[in-house]
Amino acid sequence: MLLVTGGAGFIGSNIVAALNAAGRDDITVVDDLTDGTKFRNLADLRIADYLDKGELSARLRAHGAAALSEFDAVFHMGACSATTEWDGRFMMDNNYRYSVDLLDACLAGRVPLIYASSAAVYGMERRFEEHPDNERPLNVYGYSKLLFDQVVRRRLPTAESQVVGLRFFNVYGPREQHKGTMASTAWHFHNQLLAGDTVRLFEGSDGYADGEQRRDFVYVDDVVAVMTWLHAHPDVSGIFNVGTGRSQPFNDIARAVVAHHGRGRLTYIPFPEHLVGRYQAYTQADLTKLRATGCDVRFRDVAEGVSDYLAAITAEPAR
Repeated sequence: MLLVTGGAGFIGSNIVAALNAAGRDDITVVDDLTDGTKFRNLADLRIADYLDKGELSARLRAHGAAALSEFDAVFHMGACSATTEWDGRFMMDNNYRYSVDLLDACLAGRVPLIYASSAAVYGMERRFEEHPDNERPLNVYGYSKLLFDQVVRRRLPTAESQVVGLRFFNVYGPREQHKGTMASTAWHFHNQLLAGDTVRLFEGSDGYADGEQRRDFVYVDDVVAVMTWLHAHPDVSGIFNVGTGRSQPFNDIARAVVAHHGRGRLTYIPFPEHLVGRYQAYTQADLTKLRATGCDVRFRDVAEGVSDYLAAITAEPAR
């Protein structure tokens, strides 16, 4: 039996879909369906059970490793991913303390754990090697992820089972529709063209020209391929970047969306004041550590990934 936390969310539901495709449906999904619209991410998937996040949290605190006795691996994707959320008490309980409780139980029960960290730990840094010198988060979300990574680093030398933290860069792809403002720019640009004829990007900031702020945009199928590779290699532990290793401007995303639709033009809006000093204008994953494990997953660039993404959501039946 496999456990997927955040399984009704974006990356979590894509993991479940990949496991189903590989012939596995002995999966318990954990999530918080207060936002009931997320059920759509599970409706076409096969799972064995569903558990509320609060129930799992209570079981972990009451029973520790015994709460995971039926599981042979945990994919921990559950978190609040809103970089604009400033309720630190909520963020630390939801992202940090919950993760520590899960880590404690996994280590005690020797259950492999693959969990979601984030490139948000790097903040405004220009170096993206997985090293403490490069970690300066700009928001409490990034700090909650960094603090858990620090706990993992202390536990790894004595861990008797796999523990893998994955610092996801800008992930985009199917099943992100529920994320609202936190959905990818590819999703937002696509919907802008469905509603009109323009794609809106930020004007220049941090020394970059209009729409030329650069991120490492990575397609969700490639992210999932990394996780399934790691699941098949339980001897690999550590904290690894997961991105393409390329930095591409937001204009590239917009042009890929326009190319898919065969119409549209780019326009630029003022850079939001509330993001000044809190915005990563440049990211590019250093994949040295990941490649050293033997993981040879090929990462699509923006043109290929966005084309695959929009073709997938255009073809899928209404859910």
